Amino acid sequence: MEYRHLGRAGVKVSTISLGSWLTYGMSTDKQVAIDCIHRAYDLGVNFFDTANVYNRGEAEKVVGSALSAYSRDSYVLATKVYFPMGEGPNDRGLSRKHIIEQCNASLKRLGVDYIDLYQCHRYDPETPIDEVLRAFDDLIRQGKILYAGVSEWSAVNIADAVYTARELNLDKIVSNQPAYNLLHRRIEKDIIPLCEREGIGQIVFSPLAQGVLTGKYKPGQQPAADTRAANAEINGFMGETLSDKTLSAVQELQKLAEEGGYKVSQLALAWILRQKNVSSAIIGASRPSQVEENVSAADIKLSDNDLERIDTILEGVVGY
Repeated sequence: MEYRHLGRAGVKVSTISLGSWLTYGMSTDKQVAIDCIHRAYDLGVNFFDTANVYNRGEAEKVVGSALSAYSRDSYVLATKVYFPMGEGPNDRGLSRKHIIEQCNASLKRLGVDYIDLYQCHRYDPETPIDEVLRAFDDLIRQGKILYAGVSEWSAVNIADAVYTARELNLDKIVSNQPAYNLLHRRIEKDIIPLCEREGIGQIVFSPLAQGVLTGKYKPGQQPAADTRAANAEINGFMGETLSDKTLSAVQELQKLAEEGGYKVSQLALAWILRQKNVSSAIIGASRPSQVEENVSAADIKLSDNDLERIDTILEGVVGY
Protein backbone atom coordinates (compact mmCIF):
# COMPACT_ATOMS: atom_id res chain seq x y z
CA MET A 1 0.00 0.00 0.00
CA GLU A 2 1.19 3.49 -0.85
CA TYR A 3 0.59 6.37 1.56
CA ARG A 4 0.31 10.00 0.52
CA HIS A 5 0.07 13.28 2.35
CA LEU A 6 -3.42 14.70 2.71
CA GLY A 7 -2.75 17.76 0.61
CA ARG A 8 0.00 19.77 2.26
CA ALA A 9 -0.82 18.38 5.71
CA GLY A 10 1.67 16.16 7.48
CA VAL A 11 -0.74 13.25 7.96
CA LYS A 12 -0.49 10.39 5.46
CA VAL A 13 -3.41 8.34 4.17
CA SER A 14 -3.57 5.13 2.14
CA THR A 15 -4.12 5.74 -1.56
CA ILE A 16 -7.09 3.37 -1.37
CA SER A 17 -9.53 4.18 1.41
CA LEU A 18 -12.80 2.58 2.50
CA GLY A 19 -16.10 4.44 2.62
CA SER A 20 -19.56 3.56 3.90
CA TRP A 21 -22.01 5.42 1.66
CA LEU A 22 -25.04 3.26 0.72
CA THR A 23 -23.49 0.22 2.40
CA TYR A 24 -22.62 0.04 6.08
CA GLY A 25 -25.53 0.56 8.42
CA MET A 26 -27.86 0.15 5.43
CA SER A 27 -27.82 -2.60 2.79
CA THR A 28 -24.84 -4.55 4.14
CA ASP A 29 -25.12 -6.87 7.13
CA LYS A 30 -23.28 -5.45 10.15
CA GLN A 31 -20.90 -8.40 10.56
CA VAL A 32 -20.09 -8.37 6.84
CA ALA A 33 -19.38 -4.64 7.08
CA ILE A 34 -17.06 -5.23 10.02
CA ASP A 35 -15.33 -8.02 8.09
CA CYS A 36 -14.79 -5.62 5.16
CA ILE A 37 -13.29 -2.97 7.41
CA HIS A 38 -11.03 -5.48 9.14
CA ARG A 39 -9.87 -6.91 5.82
CA ALA A 40 -9.10 -3.42 4.53
CA TYR A 41 -7.09 -2.65 7.65
CA ASP A 42 -5.15 -5.92 7.29
CA LEU A 43 -4.30 -4.96 3.69
CA GLY A 44 -2.84 -1.63 4.74
CA VAL A 45 -5.82 0.70 4.39
CA ASN A 46 -5.50 3.29 7.16
CA PHE A 47 -8.13 5.80 6.00
CA PHE A 48 -11.83 5.22 6.66
CA ASP A 49 -14.55 7.65 5.61
CA THR A 50 -18.16 7.96 6.73
CA ALA A 51 -20.78 10.66 7.43
CA ASN A 52 -23.37 11.40 10.06
CA VAL A 53 -26.19 11.34 7.49
CA TYR A 54 -25.47 7.81 6.24
CA ASN A 55 -28.59 6.08 7.54
CA ARG A 56 -28.89 8.78 10.23
CA GLY A 57 -25.77 7.77 12.14
CA GLU A 58 -25.95 3.99 11.75
CA ALA A 59 -22.93 3.88 9.42
CA GLU A 60 -20.84 5.79 11.97
CA LYS A 61 -21.79 3.25 14.62
CA VAL A 62 -20.73 0.32 12.44
CA VAL A 63 -17.44 1.96 11.41
CA GLY A 64 -16.64 2.93 14.99
CA SER A 65 -17.44 -0.54 16.26
CA ALA A 66 -15.21 -2.19 13.67
CA LEU A 67 -12.27 0.15 14.23
CA SER A 68 -12.45 -0.22 18.01
CA ALA A 69 -10.44 -3.41 17.54
CA TYR A 70 -7.38 -1.34 16.65
CA SER A 71 -5.16 1.23 18.30
CA ARG A 72 -6.64 4.69 17.71
CA ASP A 73 -3.35 6.09 16.42
CA SER A 74 -3.12 3.45 13.67
CA TYR A 75 -5.90 4.76 11.42
CA VAL A 76 -7.26 8.03 10.05
CA LEU A 77 -11.00 8.48 10.59
CA ALA A 78 -13.13 10.92 8.62
CA THR A 79 -16.77 11.92 8.86
CA LYS A 80 -18.95 14.78 7.64
CA VAL A 81 -21.63 17.31 8.59
CA TYR A 82 -24.28 19.26 6.65
CA PHE A 83 -27.32 17.19 5.71
CA PRO A 84 -30.49 17.04 7.89
CA MET A 85 -30.23 14.96 11.04
CA GLY A 86 -33.63 15.96 12.40
CA GLU A 87 -36.77 17.91 11.59
CA GLY A 88 -35.87 21.19 13.30
CA PRO A 89 -34.69 24.32 11.46
CA ASN A 90 -31.21 24.02 13.01
CA ASP A 91 -30.82 20.29 12.39
CA ARG A 92 -29.05 20.87 9.07
CA GLY A 93 -26.52 23.07 7.33
CA LEU A 94 -23.24 24.52 8.54
CA SER A 95 -24.25 26.89 11.30
CA ARG A 96 -21.96 26.92 14.33
CA LYS A 97 -24.78 25.31 16.30
CA HIS A 98 -25.24 22.41 13.91
CA ILE A 99 -21.51 21.82 13.40
CA ILE A 100 -20.70 21.70 17.12
CA GLU A 101 -23.71 19.59 18.03
CA GLN A 102 -23.14 17.10 15.22
CA CYS A 103 -19.44 16.80 15.94
CA ASN A 104 -20.25 15.79 19.50
CA ALA A 105 -22.91 13.37 18.26
CA SER A 106 -20.50 11.80 15.75
CA LEU A 107 -17.82 11.38 18.40
CA LYS A 108 -20.33 9.51 20.53
CA ARG A 109 -21.54 7.26 17.70
CA LEU A 110 -17.99 6.52 16.55
CA GLY A 111 -16.85 5.87 20.11
CA VAL A 112 -13.68 7.95 19.77
CA ASP A 113 -12.20 11.00 21.48
CA TYR A 114 -11.34 12.82 18.26
CA ILE A 115 -12.06 12.80 14.52
CA ASP A 116 -9.03 13.02 12.25
CA LEU A 117 -10.79 14.72 9.35
CA TYR A 118 -14.10 16.55 9.76
CA GLN A 119 -15.66 17.62 6.48
CA CYS A 120 -18.40 19.98 5.30
CA HIS A 121 -20.52 17.53 3.33
CA ARG A 122 -21.77 20.32 1.04
CA TYR A 123 -21.52 24.11 0.81
CA ASP A 124 -24.09 26.07 2.81
CA PRO A 125 -25.05 29.34 1.09
CA GLU A 126 -27.09 30.36 4.13
CA THR A 127 -24.16 30.46 6.56
CA PRO A 128 -21.27 32.95 6.33
CA ILE A 129 -17.99 31.23 5.53
CA ASP A 130 -16.26 32.84 8.51
CA GLU A 131 -18.84 31.25 10.86
CA VAL A 132 -18.16 27.83 9.35
CA LEU A 133 -14.39 28.18 9.55
CA ARG A 134 -14.44 29.56 13.10
CA ALA A 135 -16.53 26.61 14.27
CA PHE A 136 -14.06 24.16 12.71
CA ASP A 137 -11.12 26.14 14.08
CA ASP A 138 -12.61 25.97 17.59
CA LEU A 139 -13.08 22.20 17.30
CA ILE A 140 -9.45 21.85 16.24
CA ARG A 141 -8.28 23.95 19.20
CA GLN A 142 -10.41 21.79 21.51
CA GLY A 143 -8.79 18.64 20.11
CA LYS A 144 -12.10 17.19 18.91
CA ILE A 145 -10.98 17.24 15.29
CA LEU A 146 -7.47 17.36 13.83
CA TYR A 147 -8.09 18.57 10.27
CA ALA A 148 -10.91 20.23 8.35
CA GLY A 149 -12.07 19.40 4.85
CA VAL A 150 -14.93 19.94 2.42
CA SER A 151 -16.89 17.83 -0.06
CA GLU A 152 -18.31 18.78 -3.45
CA TRP A 153 -17.48 22.48 -3.09
CA SER A 154 -16.95 24.58 -6.18
CA ALA A 155 -13.63 26.27 -6.94
CA VAL A 156 -15.19 29.60 -5.92
CA ASN A 157 -16.32 28.16 -2.57
CA ILE A 158 -12.93 26.61 -1.89
CA ALA A 159 -11.09 29.81 -2.80
CA ASP A 160 -13.38 31.79 -0.49
CA ALA A 161 -12.56 29.41 2.36
CA VAL A 162 -8.82 29.61 1.68
CA TYR A 163 -8.68 33.40 1.58
CA THR A 164 -11.02 33.84 4.58
CA ALA A 165 -8.94 31.46 6.71
CA ARG A 166 -5.80 33.32 5.69
CA GLU A 167 -7.29 36.71 6.50
CA LEU A 168 -8.65 35.62 9.90
CA ASN A 169 -5.69 33.38 10.79
CA LEU A 170 -7.87 30.28 11.09
CA ASP A 171 -6.99 26.67 10.38
CA LYS A 172 -7.20 25.98 6.65
CA ILE A 173 -9.02 23.15 4.93
CA VAL A 174 -6.67 20.35 3.88
CA SER A 175 -8.91 18.27 1.61
CA ASN A 176 -11.78 18.24 -0.84
CA GLN A 177 -13.96 15.19 -1.45
CA PRO A 178 -15.43 15.29 -4.97
CA ALA A 179 -16.89 12.69 -7.30
CA TYR A 180 -14.11 11.85 -9.76
CA ASN A 181 -13.55 8.97 -12.12
CA LEU A 182 -12.70 8.09 -15.72
CA LEU A 183 -16.13 9.25 -16.87
CA HIS A 184 -16.56 12.37 -14.72
CA ARG A 185 -13.61 14.77 -14.70
CA ARG A 186 -15.17 18.19 -14.06
CA ILE A 187 -12.73 18.96 -11.22
CA GLU A 188 -9.78 18.98 -13.61
CA LYS A 189 -10.61 22.39 -15.08
CA ASP A 190 -10.44 24.67 -12.05
CA ILE A 191 -10.69 22.76 -8.76
CA ILE A 192 -7.50 20.70 -9.09
CA PRO A 193 -5.31 23.67 -10.19
CA LEU A 194 -6.62 25.74 -7.27
CA CYS A 195 -6.15 22.92 -4.77
CA GLU A 196 -2.66 22.13 -6.02
CA ARG A 197 -1.68 25.76 -5.49
CA GLU A 198 -3.23 25.92 -2.02
CA GLY A 199 -2.10 22.53 -0.72
CA ILE A 200 -5.53 20.88 -0.64
CA GLY A 201 -5.66 17.18 -1.51
CA GLN A 202 -8.46 15.36 -3.32
CA ILE A 203 -10.15 12.42 -1.59
CA VAL A 204 -12.27 11.19 -4.45
CA PHE A 205 -15.48 9.23 -4.14
CA SER A 206 -17.38 7.22 -6.76
CA PRO A 207 -14.12 6.12 -8.47
CA LEU A 208 -16.02 3.33 -10.23
CA ALA A 209 -18.94 5.58 -11.28
CA GLN A 210 -21.41 3.74 -9.05
CA GLY A 211 -20.40 0.38 -10.50
CA VAL A 212 -20.47 1.34 -14.18
CA LEU A 213 -16.67 1.00 -14.34
CA THR A 214 -16.84 -2.60 -13.15
CA GLY A 215 -18.18 -3.57 -16.58
CA LYS A 216 -21.24 -5.30 -15.11
CA TYR A 217 -23.69 -3.13 -17.06
CA LYS A 218 -23.89 -4.06 -20.74
CA PRO A 219 -25.15 -1.90 -23.63
CA GLY A 220 -28.63 -2.85 -24.78
CA GLN A 221 -29.36 -4.88 -21.64
CA GLN A 222 -31.51 -4.08 -18.64
CA PRO A 223 -29.57 -3.89 -15.34
CA ALA A 224 -29.93 -6.95 -13.13
CA ALA A 225 -32.62 -6.56 -10.48
CA ASP A 226 -30.14 -6.68 -7.59
CA THR A 227 -27.88 -3.90 -8.92
CA ARG A 228 -27.74 -0.23 -7.98
CA ALA A 229 -28.77 0.84 -11.49
CA ALA A 230 -32.05 -1.06 -11.12
CA ASN A 231 -32.89 0.65 -7.82
CA ALA A 232 -35.01 3.72 -8.61
CA GLU A 233 -34.36 5.17 -5.15
CA ILE A 234 -30.61 5.54 -5.63
CA ASN A 235 -29.88 5.43 -9.37
CA GLY A 236 -31.07 8.92 -10.27
CA PHE A 237 -27.54 10.37 -10.20
CA MET A 238 -26.14 7.76 -12.59
CA GLY A 239 -27.57 9.59 -15.61
CA GLU A 240 -25.61 9.31 -18.87
CA THR A 241 -23.23 6.76 -17.42
CA LEU A 242 -25.88 4.17 -18.27
CA SER A 243 -26.18 5.19 -21.93
CA ASP A 244 -25.31 2.55 -24.53
CA LYS A 245 -22.51 4.79 -25.84
CA THR A 246 -20.84 4.96 -22.43
CA LEU A 247 -21.38 1.30 -21.64
CA SER A 248 -19.87 0.32 -25.02
CA ALA A 249 -16.78 2.39 -24.21
CA VAL A 250 -16.49 0.65 -20.84
CA GLN A 251 -16.52 -2.70 -22.62
CA GLU A 252 -13.53 -1.50 -24.69
CA LEU A 253 -11.78 -0.46 -21.46
CA GLN A 254 -12.40 -3.96 -20.16
CA LYS A 255 -10.52 -5.42 -23.14
CA LEU A 256 -7.60 -3.07 -22.40
CA ALA A 257 -7.58 -4.15 -18.77
CA GLU A 258 -7.58 -7.82 -19.73
CA GLU A 259 -4.45 -7.23 -21.79
CA GLY A 260 -2.72 -6.19 -18.58
CA GLY A 261 -4.11 -9.12 -16.62
CA TYR A 262 -6.49 -7.19 -14.39
CA LYS A 263 -10.12 -6.05 -14.25
CA VAL A 264 -11.60 -2.83 -15.60
CA SER A 265 -12.45 -1.72 -12.04
CA GLN A 266 -8.78 -2.05 -11.12
CA LEU A 267 -7.83 -0.13 -14.26
CA ALA A 268 -10.20 2.67 -13.23
CA LEU A 269 -8.68 2.91 -9.76
CA ALA A 270 -5.12 2.76 -11.07
CA TRP A 271 -5.96 5.61 -13.46
CA ILE A 272 -7.15 7.80 -10.59
CA LEU A 273 -3.95 7.22 -8.67
CA ARG A 274 -1.98 8.54 -11.65
CA GLN A 275 -3.84 11.87 -11.59
CA LYS A 276 -2.57 15.12 -10.10
CA ASN A 277 -3.55 16.18 -6.59
CA VAL A 278 -5.21 12.89 -5.59
CA SER A 279 -4.45 11.81 -2.03
CA SER A 280 -6.83 8.84 -1.88
CA ALA A 281 -9.66 7.10 -3.73
CA ILE A 282 -12.59 5.95 -1.61
CA ILE A 283 -13.94 2.52 -2.48
CA GLY A 284 -17.15 0.90 -1.30
CA ALA A 285 -17.39 -2.80 -0.58
CA SER A 286 -20.15 -5.16 0.45
CA ARG A 287 -17.86 -8.19 0.87
CA PRO A 288 -14.19 -8.66 1.81
CA SER A 289 -13.29 -10.05 -1.63
CA GLN A 290 -14.25 -6.69 -3.17
CA VAL A 291 -11.89 -4.97 -0.76
CA GLU A 292 -9.06 -7.29 -1.79
CA GLU A 293 -9.72 -6.76 -5.49
CA ASN A 294 -9.86 -2.97 -5.24
CA VAL A 295 -6.90 -2.59 -2.91
CA SER A 296 -4.73 -4.57 -5.33
CA ALA A 297 -5.28 -1.81 -7.91
CA ALA A 298 -2.79 0.30 -5.96
CA ASP A 299 -0.03 -1.98 -7.29
CA ILE A 300 -0.94 -1.47 -10.96
CA LYS A 301 1.33 0.97 -12.78
CA LEU A 302 -0.24 2.35 -15.95
CA SER A 303 2.12 3.55 -18.67
CA ASP A 304 1.75 6.79 -20.61
CA ASN A 305 0.66 4.66 -23.56
CA ASP A 306 -2.07 3.09 -21.41
CA LEU A 307 -3.33 6.54 -20.46
CA GLU A 308 -3.43 7.63 -24.09
CA ARG A 309 -5.37 4.53 -25.11
CA ILE A 310 -7.85 5.11 -22.29
CA ASP A 311 -8.50 8.67 -23.43
CA THR A 312 -8.95 7.51 -27.03
CA ILE A 313 -11.52 4.90 -25.98
CA LEU A 314 -13.45 7.41 -23.87
CA GLU A 315 -13.40 10.26 -26.38
CA GLY A 316 -16.89 11.73 -26.52
CA VAL A 317 -18.21 10.13 -23.34
CA VAL A 318 -16.17 11.88 -20.64
CA GLY A 319 -17.94 14.63 -18.72
CA TYR A 320 -15.89 17.75 -17.88
